[in-house]
Amino acid sequence: MAGDYHRGEMDIHEQAATYDAFGKMTKWGSLAIAVLITFFTLLFCTPAGFIASAGVAVVMTVLGVVFLREKAAPAH
Repeated sequence: MAGDYHRGEMDIHEQAATYDAFGKMTKWGSLAIAVLITFFTLLFCTPAGFIASAGVAVVMTVLGVVFLREKAAPAH
């Protein structure tokens, strides 16, 4: 009933955790897909070879981890 609803009294910890997990999976999954596509494109579509393709993939992974990691919350 309408009288049973009280705004702001719901426990939303599970929803917030799910939202946070989805955001993290999207972020890291996108990095993984981008690295794999870049690696296979360089490997099979250019004369770069395996070593150069793997090198670019490693560099891209390291840069992605550096830029996508979570920043520390500022202390107030």
